[in-house]
Amino acid sequence: MGIESLLIFLLIGAIAGWLAGLIVAGGGFGLLGNIVIGIIGAVIAGALFPRLGFRLDGGILAAIVHATLGAVILLALIRVLKRA
Repeated sequence: MGIESLLIFLLIGAIAGWLAGLIVAGGGFGLLGNIVIGIIGAVIAGALFPRLGFRLDGGILAAIVHATLGAVILLALIRVLKRA
């Protein structure tokens, strides 16, 4: 993975985590927290969505949407587990 790819990967993770934080919790988690949440969300979405038949094709915008949806799922699960 080149430095450009790594920077894009981190940028997508940060944007996705920030958007998910706005959607679920009402605020962000700082730059590092947003990146981690976005990256974990992308992994969740990458594993879950193909099994459900949900597919987004190409591009950075699609990657951001994909990672954001996965991050929203992650934050919703964390919120439910904290209440239990």
